[in-house]
Amino acid sequence: MKLLFLAAFTLFVLSTFDTADSSAYDKIVAHSRIRARKEGPNVCALQQVMGTKKKYFSTCRNWYQGAICGKKAMVLYECCPGYMKLDGMRGCPAVAPIDNVYGTLGLIKATSTQSYSDISKLRPEIEGSGSYTLFAPSNEAWDLLDESLRSALVSNVNIELYNALHYHMANKRLLTKDLKNGMTVDSMYNDLGLYINHYSNGVVTVNCARIIHGNQVATNGVVHVIDRVVSAVGSTIQDVIEVDDDLSTLSAVALESGLLDKLGQPGQYTLFAPTDAAFEKLGKDVVQRLMGDKGVLQALLNFHLLNSVQCSEAIMAGTSYETLEGNNIVIGCDGDSLTVNGIKMVLKKDIVTTNGVIHLIDEVLMPDSAKQVMELVGDSQSTFGDMVSELGLSASMRPEAEYTLLAPLNAAFTDEVMSMDQRLLRIILESHILKNKIVLGQLYNGQQLETIGGKFLRVFIYRTAVCIENSCLIRGSKEGSNGAIHLMRTLLKPAEKHMFEILTENGGFSIFLSLMEAAGLTDLLKQEGDFTLFAPSDKAFVGVSDSDLALLKSDINALRTVLLYHFSNGVFIGGGLETGVTNLLKSLQGSNLKVLFANNSVQVNSVQVPESDIMATNGVVHLVDKLLYPADIPVGSQDFLMLLKRLISYIQIKYIQGFRYQEIPLTFMMTKVTRVIQSEPTMKVTRVIEGAPSVTKVTRVIEGQPSLTKVTRVIEGAPSVTKVTRVIEGEPSVTKFTRVIEGQPSLTKVTRVIEGEPSVTKFTRVIEGQPSLTKVTRVIEAGMRRRTRLARYKKE
Repeated sequence: MKLLFLAAFTLFVLSTFDTADSSAYDKIVAHSRIRARKEGPNVCALQQVMGTKKKYFSTCRNWYQGAICGKKAMVLYECCPGYMKLDGMRGCPAVAPIDNVYGTLGLIKATSTQSYSDISKLRPEIEGSGSYTLFAPSNEAWDLLDESLRSALVSNVNIELYNALHYHMANKRLLTKDLKNGMTVDSMYNDLGLYINHYSNGVVTVNCARIIHGNQVATNGVVHVIDRVVSAVGSTIQDVIEVDDDLSTLSAVALESGLLDKLGQPGQYTLFAPTDAAFEKLGKDVVQRLMGDKGVLQALLNFHLLNSVQCSEAIMAGTSYETLEGNNIVIGCDGDSLTVNGIKMVLKKDIVTTNGVIHLIDEVLMPDSAKQVMELVGDSQSTFGDMVSELGLSASMRPEAEYTLLAPLNAAFTDEVMSMDQRLLRIILESHILKNKIVLGQLYNGQQLETIGGKFLRVFIYRTAVCIENSCLIRGSKEGSNGAIHLMRTLLKPAEKHMFEILTENGGFSIFLSLMEAAGLTDLLKQEGDFTLFAPSDKAFVGVSDSDLALLKSDINALRTVLLYHFSNGVFIGGGLETGVTNLLKSLQGSNLKVLFANNSVQVNSVQVPESDIMATNGVVHLVDKLLYPADIPVGSQDFLMLLKRLISYIQIKYIQGFRYQEIPLTFMMTKVTRVIQSEPTMKVTRVIEGAPSVTKVTRVIEGQPSLTKVTRVIEGAPSVTKVTRVIEGEPSVTKFTRVIEGQPSLTKVTRVIEGEPSVTKFTRVIEGQPSLTKVTRVIEAGMRRRTRLARYKKE
């Protein structure tokens, strides 16, 4: 029976949450009633901050943490609003008697407000007919009021005290459900506004005074008890910062940024206002730099502004809020103190204005967007920042220019790195500073990034990673006023050599290189491109005899099948692979390579990669000590099968008698063609122009995948020739156009030779005047061929 009653009661309470008239305050009170159900009917559970008189109908978060604003809170059980105890009975079974507003003040123990109502002659009004809302300060609230102010109010009872109490009243009944966030209620004192905020944690404030006991219904209205005496508000945020002597620098910032007028417009703002002393902490140089950049000033001021009113009494735990600058700050509390980003910096809180609230702070909140690029370096990259400064790189970065820092974490600077010659270390660090500002969203696959040292870094985009050369970005990219910073896992090692040079200089890949030569694939290691190579070292061929190598080389299709299975089209580095899952890379042979990246190591087809991410100008090399073979390709020769089984033990190779390897089209290889064309000559013309010509040189560059054809054409014959001597005086005017073609060219060279004995007549032609000579060189690259056409005139 007890369980049935409990279920029915819980269902009733929860159903009330969905009613249109419920509010956050009402829901929190309902939760408090549920928490105290064991104490009897109509009992609410509250939390009181230890060492204070502050009590809250608290949220689930605060309840289970047992703390409010980081301070331990003890649990109290009191009658819910509108109920009272009866002697000898459990809980709060009686409904509180209803009286007029004046009588209700006594019932809820707001006796100071009741007394001041008598003194100010307000009592007849709140005892009479009407419908009022009275925000009644508690007894403790009156005690907290400055003594001189309270004395001034009481001494002039007929005017000031009466007006002050009238400012706490509205001429209609408003329950907490009627008090909407951001609304303004006309008070009974000259219709001056009362500014209401209703928060999701159940806190309701009036001019930032918290309602501690709400909805005390009276015959002629309702009474809400608040925790402080409120005063009339008539100034905007702009008005306050313009007249406050401690906010003169902030006022200047607002004026120079063009945002001062905005602070005077209607709205719901919270301004964390740095005092003049806070700006002095930055130093004169920093303040001058800030004042010289309007965009930076706007970012700075907007970082101190919220587009909502956050009264201190509504802050019960740390919460992140988006600023008008776009980034977030965390507002919290530590006892009675407000904190910003975990730091106690609020000197004075809850300066209420007509368009928001101001909290004075003793530090300037500096957004990343207002910082210079070197100021973006954080603690986890402090070694990089220190080394850039010590080696003079930061001093050479011009303040007016833009840069991007690729900042490795501190762990990347091992003892080996730190013991390097400083000149070498400087060169390495130059590769971590880009000439331009490149934010994360601007990076794309295949992009070339120029460093301050003149090198170019490649960008690789993967499913779950963005990498630059051998190092991948981690979370934490920031954008500053003159640059950006990206956090890198390791030091960058830009490519300087192609794959063939890397393997040749290593010295441990002679067998693999000889097999590549036998297969006619050596150029693949040298040509431009973006390849991934799992290069088998000589250890992969331990025990292989000359006759074994001869067997490998005897069938070129079989050899190419094995070798091309070690290549993949595209650059895949370890950090770019998705962690903990099998990454399928299609090889140039056609079958898939199964690559796994876990625990900072790479495996391919279950074979461990002892050294990875060796960057080449045409891709990346991973070293393996085993030969790889596609598991889906069978073998048709017993001798070849036995050889492969000795070399490959990690898979079971299939045998199909008579199977023959298919020829693999080498479409990924670049080819070079030379054509010689012979024919009978027709004529040869030589034109000689003497003098200082006016020359225009045109070079035309076309982007794309070029096919290069070179044509040399010599035309000879028996022309009717006139020798012309042109004298041109003056300095030549030169125009040069450059057009660039990128891609993997297939080179075809065509030389056309025209032979024969021409019949030549030599003429001389004299032209007076200022002639001009135009020399045109046209180079066209496109597809996989190149054509060069040259027309040249010279003196015989």
